[in-house]
Amino acid sequence: MKIADTSAQDVAVQETSKTRKRVLIALGMLVVILAALWITPSLQRWAGSSISVPKDRLRLATVARTDLVRDVSVQGRVVAAISPSLFAPAAGTITLLVEAGAQVVEGQSLARLDSPDLQNRLQQEQSTLDSLSVELDRQRIETKQKALDNLKNIDLTRVTLVAAERERRRAESGYDIEAISEIDFEKTKDDLETARLAHEHAVADARLDDERLVFELKTRELQVQRQSLLVQDLLRQVDELDMRSPVNGIVGNLMVDQKAAVARNQVVMSVVDLSAFEIEAQVPESYADDLGLGMQAEVLVGNQKHPASLVSVSPEIIQNQVTTRIRFAGDMPPGLRQNQRLTTRILMEQKDNVLTLPRAQFLALGGSRVAYVLDEDNVAHRRSIAIGARSLAAVEVISGLDEGETVVISSVDQFRSADSVLVTN
Repeated sequence: MKIADTSAQDVAVQETSKTRKRVLIALGMLVVILAALWITPSLQRWAGSSISVPKDRLRLATVARTDLVRDVSVQGRVVAAISPSLFAPAAGTITLLVEAGAQVVEGQSLARLDSPDLQNRLQQEQSTLDSLSVELDRQRIETKQKALDNLKNIDLTRVTLVAAERERRRAESGYDIEAISEIDFEKTKDDLETARLAHEHAVADARLDDERLVFELKTRELQVQRQSLLVQDLLRQVDELDMRSPVNGIVGNLMVDQKAAVARNQVVMSVVDLSAFEIEAQVPESYADDLGLGMQAEVLVGNQKHPASLVSVSPEIIQNQVTTRIRFAGDMPPGLRQNQRLTTRILMEQKDNVLTLPRAQFLALGGSRVAYVLDEDNVAHRRSIAIGARSLAAVEVISGLDEGETVVISSVDQFRSADSVLVTN
């Protein structure tokens, strides 16, 4: 009996050549080297980064060179640019001629004030003015009369002087022929000297009287002028008892009742000029040092922006707010209402061609002095930066970043202040 063996299952294997083995070994080594080169950067990133964050949880932005407008946006309230208040010019009884909300025009009578004291004082001062005017006329007559008396005295002394000179010549002729005595001759000399002195004193007295009369007349004129000014002022005050509207508009609040007794300088009513509106805006005090008169602004009314300018800044800070007034640069938009709320944008500064980043949560890190920059290997590196001017949407990068670099602008609290963070896809 023949026993079967396994020879039927065996397959003859031919021996490979040594060259083929070497090729296979070289290919295997090449594959290993390529795999090592491909894995090494990833291993290095994993080794150098202690934290990894998915990319879809981050907001990234590229450093760009653009124009930056530094501004602040606030909510403003429409107020009347001209809203004068009327005050009682004197104490008395008020009679209101209009109601609150009534349309009025400039110069229209709004109220009348009855002030007996003021009117009585006007009459008294007017009487005093009339009396002083009469005294002034009397002084003018006395001045003319005194001037005539002085002129008459001068003329009389001149006639006396001429007569004394004639008697002196006659005495000289008589003394030469010894027709008169020496005593009579000397007496004519004394009479001539007396007449000369009387004439000189008359002329001097007339000049002095003229100066005195001019002075007294000027004094009377000044008294009349002063009293006239006082009467004019009282006439103005009496005329102001008829209280008129200073502007075209509507009557605001009435502060007193009809036929009420009011005191001097008491507020009676207000008038609102609806043809001129301004925006009153409260700006945070952090911008107080940057605000300046004349700054450009934009007021959003509906869907349209209207140019405006900053016309006043309050010198004090109340509840961490600075009160400002903004005036429309051109025609006011139609349909404005007092106390209407409008969004106002104040343009404080414009910088051209500067490095900018969007304004985002990353500014809270390190007092806006640190940012994470993403490189080509998806590793975010911590870097020190300097931030300059800020607008509502962007910030200026002064140093630490270059144009085109990618920066993480979302919150980086999850980075835990690490020097480098791996950003995974």
